[in-house]
Parts: sequence; C-alpha cells; structure tokens
Amino acid sequence: MNEYVLTIDAGTTSIRCILFDRMDDIVSMSQRPITQYYPEPGWVEQDPMELIDLVRRTISECMSVADPKDCVSIGITNQRETTVVWNRRTGLPVYNAIVWQDKRTMSSCCEIRETYGELINEKTGLMIDPYFSSTKIAWILDNVKGARQKARSGDLLFGNIDTWILWNLTERRVHATDHTNASRTMLFNIERMDWDDELLSLFDIPPSMLPKVHPSRYPFGIVDVCGHKIPINAIMGDQQSALFGQSCFSEGEMKITLGTGGFMLMNTGRTLKRSEHGLLTTVAWTVDDDTQYAIEGSFYAAGSIMEWLRDKFGMVIDVRDTEKIADSVDDTAGCYFVPAFSGLGAPYWEQSSRGMIVGLTLGVGKEHIIRATLESIAFQINDIIDAMVADTNVKPDMIRLDGGVSCNNFLCQFIADITNTKAICADCHEATALGVAHLSGKGTLWDTFTENDCGRTFTPAMSDEERKERISEWRRAIKTAIYWSKI
Repeated sequence: MNEYVLTIDAGTTSIRCILFDRMDDIVSMSQRPITQYYPEPGWVEQDPMELIDLVRRTISECMSVADPKDCVSIGITNQRETTVVWNRRTGLPVYNAIVWQDKRTMSSCCEIRETYGELINEKTGLMIDPYFSSTKIAWILDNVKGARQKARSGDLLFGNIDTWILWNLTERRVHATDHTNASRTMLFNIERMDWDDELLSLFDIPPSMLPKVHPSRYPFGIVDVCGHKIPINAIMGDQQSALFGQSCFSEGEMKITLGTGGFMLMNTGRTLKRSEHGLLTTVAWTVDDDTQYAIEGSFYAAGSIMEWLRDKFGMVIDVRDTEKIADSVDDTAGCYFVPAFSGLGAPYWEQSSRGMIVGLTLGVGKEHIIRATLESIAFQINDIIDAMVADTNVKPDMIRLDGGVSCNNFLCQFIADITNTKAICADCHEATALGVAHLSGKGTLWDTFTENDCGRTFTPAMSDEERKERISEWRRAIKTAIYWSKI
C-alpha cells in the first residue's frame, strides 16, 4: 500500500506542495511564484488572498498523481515573521501581508530599542528589529483606518503565514500556530512558552488577535482534499524545519539554508542559551512536550545577490553559470563585495549599512566581481559561525548545507575553506519540506528519525595563512560599509 505525507512549503518567493513517500522520495511537486509588491523603498508586501489561492492550486496539482486516501497527514512550513491581519467575520485581510524583509518599522524599532531592548531580548531571545512580527502588527493597526478599534472589539485576527493557511484550509475553524513560529513574533516568552502580557501591552496588541500556541507536532486540524479528510499534524517555521530535515537532533549540530537569504541554526538542546555576540535565541521545535532550542544567525543576501547580478547588471544569463565563471579566475583581484542591500544582519545588525564593492582597480573584471559575490556568502557564514562558537564553546565538526544556492560547488568549497570545516550539501535540496514531513508523518510513515550524512562533501583545502588574510580583508570591507553609513 502506498502512503504519503504532503508538505505545504510557503516560502518567500513561491508556494510549493511536495508529496513524500516513506523512502523520502518526492512523488510529486507543484510550485507557483508569489507576486511581490514594493509600494515604497524598503517595503515588501504580498497579497494574502493570492497566497491562499496558490496553496489550494498547488495542493490540487500535487495530489493529482496520487489517491488522496493514501495521504496520511499534512505538514506546513512557512516563511517566518511575515504578518497577516484579517477580519474574523469576513475572512478578508485588512492589509497586504507585510513580509519579513520589510523595513518600514525601522524608526519605531530604534525608539523601542533604547528603552526596552534588554527586556525584549530577555523574554523573547530576539533583537529589536523590523524583521519580526510585533512592529508589523502595530503598524497595520495604526495605519489602516478603523483597524485599532476593530482589534479592540475582537474583530481582527493575526497570524504569520502558517496561521493564515491553517485558518483557511480548516474552513475558518482553527486559529493556531506552533512554538517555532510564535517565537519569531517578538511577543512570545520562550521560557514560559506563552504569549507575554507585558509585551502585548508595550506594542498595544489585544490578546484576542493572537492564535493559540501548540507544540510543533500536534493535531492542528482536518483538511478536505478531494472529499478525503487529511489531518494537519505538524507546523514548523521554515528554518527550524530545515534543521529537523537535516537531522540536526544533537546539541552543537548546525545547518545553513541558502535561499533568498542565508539562515544558520545550531541546536543547543534543552538549554536556552543567551547570545552575547549578536545572535538570536529561538525555539527549535517541541515534540511530545520536549522543547529544544537553537541559536540563529541570518543574513539577508544569498540567492538574491545572484539574481541581482543577472537581472540588474546582466553579468550572467543563468545564475548557475556563476560557478564556472568564478572558477575561471584564481582570485577576486583584491576586491570584496559587501551585499548589504537591506543592511547587515547577524552578528552586526547594522540596518543603515548599504552594499558596496571595495578594492576596485583597472584589473578587476566581471569574473572577479562574480567570484567576490559568491565569496561574500561564505564570509557572512564564517562571521556567524565565529559568533556561535563564542556563545557555545562548541565548534561544529561539519556544516550541513541545503537550499537552491547550495547547488553551487564553487561556493560550497569556499565555505569549507574559509570556515575550515567540512561541508556536506544534502542530496535532497528540499530539507525544509522534508523536516516537517518527517514530523507530520511520525508514527505512520516514519517511526524514528535517523541521521543522514549523505551528500556532496567538501573538505577544507586553504592554508591557515591565506584564510586569516582573507578574513581580515573581508572584515576591513565590513567596517568600511558600516562607517560609510554613519558619516
């Protein structure tokens, strides 16, 4: 008998539905792009109604090759922090979804940070930044006519993308989320594992707007697929799902997902570690009432800078060509690219910084700039690993890579070289979707979770002297970008 688990993977740029069998093989996949809206510089929005329509269409397309009766469960994984506020009576959003990349609340974050930065970090494990959901909710309530009054009267609901999908697929019956997504709102106390009344008061957000919070593995609700009732048994934020999908079940194990941006998580087990080096503390997952934590560092530009080279400068026709081009030169001819298009993420958190290429000479050609662009991803990874090691006193013995950008062999080798750590690129690039599939299928398709070290392996081959010199030059470039933003 064939049995499958369906994953709904609501990413930043597309909706994907993937059907997995018990051997982790992909039986079918449907993917459709999400329209991005940029109404003002630094603003990024999506249409929640388009998003849920794409979810329904991709489910239908994905299930067309299988009997719905053979699908034992559904898992949802999603872009985190992206915020939707909607009317519980009409089911319609009061405003577009504000995407995690959006910077419109920068000024309010700066004001809040001065007084409440330490308090919020202590309760949530997060830095005060427009990245997270709380200031996005507050902005919608303050800027949409009548929204604040409707919220206070109980007419409005909030959710990240997982909650919006769940509420719609269960025919408006279930308003809920899981611990991983709640921990990204800047409203959730990660020690008490509940919404924090003091933070709700600080941001003036009525508790009635908030979804119920459950463990990541939980019977969230039932979905009707072609007349067959299928349970949603797991929800996880996309980066935590990738950590799970990469089998990082033990303390000190680390994964890096290279998609639009770069997201690095290290499992810290049941220990809630507070970062002193610019990283975030977050919930990794909760399974059977057992909560594990992670420290996280993210940077905003990975796949997006490959697309920038292609779309804005025409340096490449296909981003896959960057591997061959980077290999065609021995070095970057002394240039370094700081891709701070939307500021610098961890461990710097310098939102006013902007991208720059330093060290330009007449000897620098487009091949060198392309190579420097790829190298910048590895340098950002190394900065975050150094911060993680400083926080945990644990140096990982390997780095697990996934995401579309990890297909680039030049980049994977340079990551191994500059971090002086073996890198393994997963055979299955859909580690994000696979993680929540495993969790959702626990007890049916998968009884236990096994570790898998299979994939392309890259071993460090750079000398210590060269590595130290390259890192030193990169950090000079970073200091230049930060200094330029302040003068």
